[in-house]
Amino acid sequence: MRLSELGELGLLAELERRGLIVGVEHDAAQLPGGLVVTQDALVEGVHFRLDWLSWRELGFRAAAVNLSDLAASGADAEALVVTLAAPPQTKLADVLELYEGLAESGVRIAGGDTSAAGQVMLSVTALGHSARVPGRAGARPGDLLVVTGPLGASGAAFRSKRYVRPPLRLEEGKHLARTAHAMLDISDGIAVDAGHLARRSGVRCVIELDRVPLAKGAAIGDLGFGEDYELLAAVEDADEFSVVGRVEAGEAVGLLLNGEPHALPGYEHFAEAATP
Repeated sequence: MRLSELGELGLLAELERRGLIVGVEHDAAQLPGGLVVTQDALVEGVHFRLDWLSWRELGFRAAAVNLSDLAASGADAEALVVTLAAPPQTKLADVLELYEGLAESGVRIAGGDTSAAGQVMLSVTALGHSARVPGRAGARPGDLLVVTGPLGASGAAFRSKRYVRPPLRLEEGKHLARTAHAMLDISDGIAVDAGHLARRSGVRCVIELDRVPLAKGAAIGDLGFGEDYELLAAVEDADEFSVVGRVEAGEAVGLLLNGEPHALPGYEHFAEAATP
């Protein structure tokens, strides 16, 4: 079987079944002492195009997508460890601009590695500490589903052959983590990510698409693109956050638009590329 047939979730399930990985059910790994660790890689031609964004924006983006996992863990960010692989002909000025973008996140770079490669690959590991990680497994029937900000900006931008800067939601994540029953970031589209929460919690998540706050220029279809990096949480009290649905007894995800069932795709790793 090929990875294109198995998909990311199928691959993780197989690795878990064989006991080759453990503790991967949440956005970040939880280690003793409240340490939270996450890692994401950005590959040229898959996750970004350098004719669509600057080196500085690439650096900030690489930091932000990792910090989003720490935000979903209710963590204080402490350090980034950065690995850069790039063609030998890459200009020094471009690499310096990349690291300036990483530093713009406000989190110190504590180490990393470099390597020659045929295309640019940027891998960032983010480390932090959290007093309470909600995880994905605690959602309960009766909970409200809330998001921390507007969605669809990345999908709308992609249609215009550009990228938008991901938000940093560390403060919102810490606020929600105090009481949220479950929480994760929205990286693969609201339907796919709500599915992660539903599967791990053993519940059904109902998303009312007409209640989802849309970013400027975004349409309902853009909610399936992903890369919004807002937080989706299951809570008893919505507080100041936008309610987009509810948790029920059952399984899987139900999407409603104006009260009627609606289909919405999501990003599937190995099945498709994020850049044309």
